Amino acid sequence: MTLSYDLYWSFRSPYSYMVVPRLLALEAEHDVVCQVKPVYPLAVRTPEFFETRDPLWFRYFMTDVFREAAFLGLPFRWPRPDPVQQAPEVGYRMQQPYIHRLTHLGVAAAEAGRGLAYLREVSHVIWSGEVDNWHEGDHLDRAAERAGLDPAALNRAADEEAGRLAAVVEANQVAQRAAGHWGVPMMVFGGEAFFGQDRVDQMVWRMQGQGLARR
Repeated sequence: MTLSYDLYWSFRSPYSYMVVPRLLALEAEHDVVCQVKPVYPLAVRTPEFFETRDPLWFRYFMTDVFREAAFLGLPFRWPRPDPVQQAPEVGYRMQQPYIHRLTHLGVAAAEAGRGLAYLREVSHVIWSGEVDNWHEGDHLDRAAERAGLDPAALNRAADEEAGRLAAVVEANQVAQRAAGHWGVPMMVFGGEAFFGQDRVDQMVWRMQGQGLARR
């Protein structure tokens, strides 16, 4: 029996980037399918979340993401540019030129049946530090091709179906909260939420109790 789980995921989350290789390995080795459900990052959904954090939160966060990437053996650098733009005078409450389209592309990729592969390829381009200006040139198109997708079709969907794709994202966000949390990455299996890239092993443990089989 093929098992299935939902993945709530953001292109601006370094921990989302870090979880994808393990989820791809899980799917390659076991009879399980990931239902990718992209969401907008908290900085866009609820910017006040960050505006009210203790200053120690950000300092620890920046220490931890670099440490965790090194621990996992993943290349890592803060994106250039950041997928979510911030201005000193308005914080995150400004027009966002990148994150909405990125998220809509992720939805279109998921609808085409290549969601997890697309998340891996695009997040690697954004977070690995291998390229600057990930938003320019053909970086995203080549990532789509590596994920087994037609970049022209993906771009066409993002351009012509932006309203519908945005509605899918909003529905994902409602479902995410209904499942028990607001953060990413968040996996949901059997009605149980597993928040954080360090909860994959617990989810697999639950799956094993439901007959998870190797391929």
